[in-house]
Amino acid sequence: MRLAAVLALSLASVALPSLSWARSPQFDSAALLTPEPTSFAQCPQFFANGTPPAIAPRPQLRELCYEAFAVLHSGTTKTPVFVAQRLNRKLIEDADEKRAKRFFADARLPSGERAELEDYKNSGYSRGHMAPAGDMPTPTAMSQSFSLANMVPQNAQHNGGAWNKIEQDTRHYVKRAKGDVFVITGPVFTDAGPRIGANGVKVPTYLYKLVYDATSQRAWAHWQENREGETVGRPISYQELVKRTGMEFLPNMFPPP
Repeated sequence: MRLAAVLALSLASVALPSLSWARSPQFDSAALLTPEPTSFAQCPQFFANGTPPAIAPRPQLRELCYEAFAVLHSGTTKTPVFVAQRLNRKLIEDADEKRAKRFFADARLPSGERAELEDYKNSGYSRGHMAPAGDMPTPTAMSQSFSLANMVPQNAQHNGGAWNKIEQDTRHYVKRAKGDVFVITGPVFTDAGPRIGANGVKVPTYLYKLVYDATSQRAWAHWQENREGETVGRPISYQELVKRTGMEFLPNMFPPP
C-alpha cells in the first residue's frame, strides 16, 4: 500500500474538539486537568504564513499548542501526525536549558487516545522527540517538550545517531539563516508497523524533518528509516516529501508534485 494511503488510514476514528495548553509561568502537569478548548488559530506563529499543513478533516485528531511548538496528534496511532516549530538564531542561542527528562502523558488528550509512560517501558524503543529538547529556549518549553504527545517509539540507536545529527545540523543551519526557519517533523506508518504497550502506540517505519527557510524561500526534507544503522543521506525535495506522505505541509507555497 502506498505510504500516503497508509498514513491517511492511520488517522481514522471519531473526531472530538481540540484542547489547548493551560498557560502557567512554570510547567505543571496538574494545570492540564482543566484545559480550555483551542486550535492552531491560537498558535499560528509556528507555521509559515500562519497556515498549518493542509490535511483533510480526520477523526481523533487534536491540535495542541505549546510554548515553543505545535502538535497535531492522532488518537489512532497515539503519536503526533506532525510537530511544527518556528526557529531563528536568537531562539537557538537561548536554547541552553537544563534537560528536563521528566516525561509525562498530556492530560489534554483523552486516556483512550494517548500514550502512557508504561507503554514505552521495556518496549525496546526510546521516546523519540519530534520537537527536540535541544531547541527549547525556556525552562517551560523544555519541560513541555517531554510530553508524550511530542514522542514516537524510535529505535534507540537511530535516535542517538543519525537522527541526532540531523537535529544538530538543523540548529547549525538556523544559526546561519537570516530570519525565521520553519521546521515540521513527523512519523510515517505502514501496515506492518508494530504497536507497543497496552494502549497500542504505533511504531513509525519512517521519520521526516522538513526545513523551510522563509527568507530564501527554500525547502528540503530529511527522510529516515526508523531502524538501527541508518545514516544521514542526501535531503529530498519538498515535492518528493509531499508525494511520499500525501500531506501538503506548505499550502500554496510550492508547485504541486
